[in-house]
Amino acid sequence: MNELAISLDAQSSVPLYEQIYKHIKNDIQNGGLPFGKRLPSTRKLAKFLQVSRTTVDMAYDQLVAEGYIEALPCRGYFVCELDGLYHLRRESLQTQPRPHSPIRQYQYDFSPNGVDPESFPQNTWRKLSKNILLEERRELFALGDPQGDYELRSTIAAYLHQARGAEALPEQIVIGAGNDFLLLLLCAMFGAGQHIAMESPTYKKAYDLFCNLSNEVCIVGMDESGMRIDALEQTQAQTAYVMPSHQYPLGTVMPVKRRMQLLEWAQGAPDRYIIEDDYDSEFRYKGKPIPALQGYDQSGRVIYIGTFSRSIAPAIRVSYMVLPKRLLSLYEERGRAISCTVSRVDQQLIAAFLNEGYYERHLNKMRALYKARHDTLLEELRAFRGICRISGENAGVHLLLTFTNGMREEDAITRAAQYGVAVYGLSRYFVGEAKMPQAATVILGYANLHEDEIRQAAALLKKAWL
Repeated sequence: MNELAISLDAQSSVPLYEQIYKHIKNDIQNGGLPFGKRLPSTRKLAKFLQVSRTTVDMAYDQLVAEGYIEALPCRGYFVCELDGLYHLRRESLQTQPRPHSPIRQYQYDFSPNGVDPESFPQNTWRKLSKNILLEERRELFALGDPQGDYELRSTIAAYLHQARGAEALPEQIVIGAGNDFLLLLLCAMFGAGQHIAMESPTYKKAYDLFCNLSNEVCIVGMDESGMRIDALEQTQAQTAYVMPSHQYPLGTVMPVKRRMQLLEWAQGAPDRYIIEDDYDSEFRYKGKPIPALQGYDQSGRVIYIGTFSRSIAPAIRVSYMVLPKRLLSLYEERGRAISCTVSRVDQQLIAAFLNEGYYERHLNKMRALYKARHDTLLEELRAFRGICRISGENAGVHLLLTFTNGMREEDAITRAAQYGVAVYGLSRYFVGEAKMPQAATVILGYANLHEDEIRQAAALLKKAWL
């Protein structure tokens, strides 16, 4: 590993993972690690540096998040191509800026993770924040209940009953800063070595998290109804991770019959559970919203996870988990020692936002906004029906185009980029040893594009693909 001759300083105040991250980042910026270079596996690098694998995982995760490297399923980590990367050096602050070319900027970005920042209820948020901070409530700055403030948990319980058909007492709810934290908490409760079933493609961050915490992830095939129960039965899985209301990224909505089969599977052994990730159930465009799987659960097998990050804004890192009553004693034993990761001021703010009716009005506004953009995109995509088919359009804020004319995914992305349009390949969401589909598929998210921008971007895609 001569190309990664990293020297770590255990006495430094800089964490080890950050030292590794900075070394690799600098090597990429300086050209020491060229485009396409394969990096050593996290296991090998951890052994070479004599650090924990988690430390290397954290460094690699940060590099992936910033776009310096990418993780390719079944192949490993590779250096990304960074056109015209600008190197910010100390000496450049003291001399004239050197000429540089910025990283490629797209005119239109169909990101599946986008939201509409202009629709954030800023005035309401400012007013509620001011009201909370004006009150003489010093207890808000003390460490609160590890599960989260009771007021917010009560408010969420009422909301879930009304909006999602889920049944929960405040005592069953745990508040956390994002779904990833709640999954970490679950892993701490269950311990390492769990066999967890996941679909492929799937939410990649959840897959990486489970793997990095020494769990055995079992990849289970899918059909038009979601996770196949016959394939699930062939695994040793104790837990199944699913997104029944809107599978990410395929957009599959699990019908009631398959949900009942999944619950029946969970009841087949004493310690089987289902993790229901209900991350964007608020946005559905065909028929009525299907109630949460948790609402059908009569035997305490479903662990429900929801978030406000998708419906309000990504920076609102407030998620919630509903534990079955049978798991409350395990939480008391292993989870309560972990403090709540959401400030009590933010918890009060979210509670007020829900209790005073602002959240319901905001959701109605966003549903109408996204529905208009959804319909505009579908209308513009009629021109492509001769070369591709559309799927996943009934819910969420993205849809999929599967090419039927033999075009490769890489070619579709490259051609679109040449016209200033960013689209995203489905292949990046495949995990484990799952086979890639033969037909190329790209994802088009429309939440962060105005209707006129969608039309202009579609016109450019016609030039790129037709």
